[in-house]
Amino acid sequence: MPLVGLTGPVCSGKDTLVEFLVTELGFKPIERVYKADERTDIVYQIDNKILVGVNALIDYVTQHWRSRFVINGIPSTQLLNGILKRPFFLLVYVDAPVLTRFRRYTSYPHLKNTTLEQFCAIQDEAAFKSDNSVNRQRSLAHVHINNDAFDKPILWDKLRCADVMNNDRFRPSWDSYFMQMAGLAAMRSNCMKRRVGCVLVRDNRIIATGYNGTPRGIKNCNDGGCPRCNSAQSCGTDLHTCLCLHAEENALLEAGRERIGSNGILYCDTCPCLTCSVKIAQVGISEVVYSMSYSMDTHSASILEKGGVRLRQFVPPENNVF
Repeated sequence: MPLVGLTGPVCSGKDTLVEFLVTELGFKPIERVYKADERTDIVYQIDNKILVGVNALIDYVTQHWRSRFVINGIPSTQLLNGILKRPFFLLVYVDAPVLTRFRRYTSYPHLKNTTLEQFCAIQDEAAFKSDNSVNRQRSLAHVHINNDAFDKPILWDKLRCADVMNNDRFRPSWDSYFMQMAGLAAMRSNCMKRRVGCVLVRDNRIIATGYNGTPRGIKNCNDGGCPRCNSAQSCGTDLHTCLCLHAEENALLEAGRERIGSNGILYCDTCPCLTCSVKIAQVGISEVVYSMSYSMDTHSASILEKGGVRLRQFVPPENNVF
């Protein structure tokens, strides 16, 4: 039951995206009805049913959970705050280069005499001058789409390839969930070379996390604790002098073999190095899932295969569609 909200600057192509969702994916459009009395509550219309206010809209969408809905533009902060916390909502930001949008804008006969300066003033008004500005909505968007084409089929092909409605965008799969946790762990890294995070999982429960950096009691790497990392050594050079523990090592030390058991899975945002792969095989990890490649992938894969450890790369759905 997805509810997709579209936002973006003037003439970025939001109407075309609505058409795609309605035509290709069976979405129902949510229309805004503008009243002359400028009432406080915005009036919405779905399937010829009139809904007054944000709560009525959210209640209707929730009750009709088997349907798909799309709303073009988020007209109020109240609506945005109300639906952002719902698990079925996806905010999509649609953008295009300024000159492309200007050409689209002036292609309308009644707007053809608009100057570029006037157009930029209109855009700035929407982008910056309200609590519910387009720029604020951009920072909250789950998906960003660059619509730089004049031809509708090009955009539609791009949307099909991007799999915009992938379920991972609404509720992460276990792979996506644990890989995001590994990415969060990486934010604690103090290694000057790269940030790496790791999560050890057993029966879909986290038993340990780890990130790379100097050992306990030793000055952080980014404070000068590891001379090797702070001397701009090239990748793979003088690794025996490095004082930093790897994320995988930290997680394995924290968990211990008994807690890992025979079905433990290691999630790491970077493919393990050769030495970590040896340790992973030794403690009995059953599977390694990684996101980014590393220079030792081939050697690591060989060791893990010989040790009976499955290795696979996880590729999450792309949140920036170009």
